[in-house]
Amino acid sequence: MTAPQAPAGTAAATIPRVVHGPKRPGVPALEARNLTKHFPVHEGLRRNRVVHAVEDISLVLPEATVTAVVGESGSGKSTLSRLLTQLITPTSGELLLDGEPVGRSARARRAYTSQVHLVLQDPFSSLNAVHRIRYHLERPLKLHRKPAKAELDALAKELLEKVSLSPADRYIDKFPHELSGGQRQRVAVARGLAVRPRVLLADEPVSMLDVSIRLGVLNLLDELRERERLAILYVTHDIASARYLADTVVVMYAGEVVESGPAVQITDAPAHPYTQLLLSAAPDPDRDRPVVLRGRGAPPSLIDPPSGCRFHPRCPLAMPVCSQTAPPALPAGPDQVASCWLLSPDHRPGPRPAEGAAAE
Repeated sequence: MTAPQAPAGTAAATIPRVVHGPKRPGVPALEARNLTKHFPVHEGLRRNRVVHAVEDISLVLPEATVTAVVGESGSGKSTLSRLLTQLITPTSGELLLDGEPVGRSARARRAYTSQVHLVLQDPFSSLNAVHRIRYHLERPLKLHRKPAKAELDALAKELLEKVSLSPADRYIDKFPHELSGGQRQRVAVARGLAVRPRVLLADEPVSMLDVSIRLGVLNLLDELRERERLAILYVTHDIASARYLADTVVVMYAGEVVESGPAVQITDAPAHPYTQLLLSAAPDPDRDRPVVLRGRGAPPSLIDPPSGCRFHPRCPLAMPVCSQTAPPALPAGPDQVASCWLLSPDHRPGPRPAEGAAAE
């Protein structure tokens, strides 16, 4: 059977879509269950403590979808992406690839890394400056696919065509410093495609690029999601770009997931005060009023995180229960949940004093 072709008019119209092996219907490409990561801290003679970097996170990455993980610096986004790619070992929790638990042996790890690839944030340091682009593309081909020597050149050029670096002959023998930031990031994506992955983990892939070329890289990820049937995790601090690209948004704060759901629904009707804070800080050309940030202060220390809801020291709607007990994930809309006591029928904030009223 002939593999389906990309739509006419795209940069990769002549490149067939990757056809992966058999999969179980309805099973996500990658699933994380109760992932937790604590980093030990040694402080001289003081007792050992830990950084609660990621706390009991579960998420699924279905085939041909984009899931965005959003949060400010220090929220645990990058740690989560490194847990998913097995660059670091979780304190607890498990990963399932196509519904099967990921093994711990060297062979299982090698098989996993050929299916799950990480695109790093900085395209200026993720490529070796002393090697040409050809080397960066041919090395993963040799390690994972082992093609005949005569095929290497054609396969490497095909990868460049897939990421819209065309004609490939113009780029394949250049050094990384001879390319722009956006072109280097496309090469980094092409290197990941060399192993024919099921999952692409993009850790803030556009944050170090010029604003004028960010949209091109986001559109590339969207095309790859469709053409290669990839499950993509898009890690970002920019909730506006998450709405543009993602199907699902997962909002993280201080190592925990505080809200998740369909991207448009999350950005149109955020239920958690922290999500509202992120949206109020995002640029909006249609906003006709000054920005009012619904929150104050800074993220907490993850060595001694606050009790109860970790956002309560900054939350303008905090109630006594927020500092006492961590809220469960409560329904906030169709397929949308948020960990906030405001959604519980048993907990409602009391009447707030009028602005300027004297405290009793």
